Amino acid sequence: MFEARHNMDAPTTTSADDGTSGDGSGWFTPRKPPKGPEDERIPTGPEASQHQAPPPHAQSTAPPISVEQAKPARKASADALLVQRTMAEITPVADKVTSYFYALLFTRHPELRALFPAAMDTQRDRILKALLTAAEHIDHTDVLVAYLKNLGRGHRKYGTQAEHYPAVGECLIGSLSRYASTTWDEETEAAWVRTYTTISQTMIDAAAEDEMRAPAWWFAEVVSHDLRTPDIAVVTVRPDQPYPFLAGQYTSLETPWWPRVWRHYSFASAPRPDGLLSFHVKAVPAGWVSNALVHHARPGDILRLGPPTGSMTVDHTTDSGLLCLGGGTGIAPIKALVEDVAEHGRRRPMEVFYGARTDHDLYDIDTMLRLQQSHPWLAVRPIVDQRAQLPDAVREYGPWNEYDAYLSGPPGMIRNGVDALRDIGIPEGRIRHDSVEELVASD
Repeated sequence: MFEARHNMDAPTTTSADDGTSGDGSGWFTPRKPPKGPEDERIPTGPEASQHQAPPPHAQSTAPPISVEQAKPARKASADALLVQRTMAEITPVADKVTSYFYALLFTRHPELRALFPAAMDTQRDRILKALLTAAEHIDHTDVLVAYLKNLGRGHRKYGTQAEHYPAVGECLIGSLSRYASTTWDEETEAAWVRTYTTISQTMIDAAAEDEMRAPAWWFAEVVSHDLRTPDIAVVTVRPDQPYPFLAGQYTSLETPWWPRVWRHYSFASAPRPDGLLSFHVKAVPAGWVSNALVHHARPGDILRLGPPTGSMTVDHTTDSGLLCLGGGTGIAPIKALVEDVAEHGRRRPMEVFYGARTDHDLYDIDTMLRLQQSHPWLAVRPIVDQRAQLPDAVREYGPWNEYDAYLSGPPGMIRNGVDALRDIGIPEGRIRHDSVEELVASD
């Protein structure tokens, strides 16, 4: 059993305004979640139908940490340097670190095994990867805090409790000390203890705050299932209670066929008066959730929804034009953005490039063309290319330097698209896209 060689007291200061807690000098011992005004815990899940979730603007829209966002503005702290040294050593053996981490966790704390899916191969590295990503950017408070708060809220749907964090931290340190053996010493261990204390407390605080105003998940009944192609379906669901979100965001879905396996899907429309939510799902080879939703889901089936998240939303305080790239089922959130702009009634130019490998894959082109007919400020340009070179097609039009850009689609398209858009003069801060990390982990 790992024994910390440092002060084991819990942080005693309250959370700072930036979302970090205490001075990080001791091993994390979770504080009690805050009580409500009448010292009552607000129930979550279906029994909480009388409690409405927060308005959309209260939901986190924090994107994942990117290299561009995390560029250091000052000299790295001593703890950050030690953490980065550890990361450099374990990167070549990341798979071994991951396997050992879960072996420790499930052997020392078998009660936590029930929080994970029966088969771990599809998402076994996600928790560890998130923790290591956060640790590596511990100095970048503005980006890190938003990232961690989003993680803390999102982990509620797995059943994660405050008391689980010390076990995870213990096994994290145990794994790192084993595989970073050439650089590991007491000073490095102390830096990781302080770092994990900050990370875990931020996540716990965010989860406890969110518990006071929103359920950990929503139940949602499938009300329609429209098979557009043999492997693409539009699935529409009715949540059991109000579900606030913004056009361009995404959520996580769990099906009854694969308990505790969650996958991310974008909302395919702006918020609707009837409260229904639609998703465009493509079944991919060996995709557990995607195949279940496309080939097995039918009206009457009950799914679970996690909280909404994502930063690919429209800034309605400006009149900038919108340049949107949607590849494959990535057209779903782009369609939602079009509806969102239309509902706000401001005539701002919007250029949508809808990319697909074949005409057959343009499964929603009729909908997009109808929207174009209804809104003179909207231009829809279907791009069919076997090489899926959508970003190259965008270069032929423009100029785009005064536009805000939105990308949604396969991870490769997003990465290439971001590079292409920067090359043609769109600043990094005006390019928004789905989380590439979440897309890679999804099926």
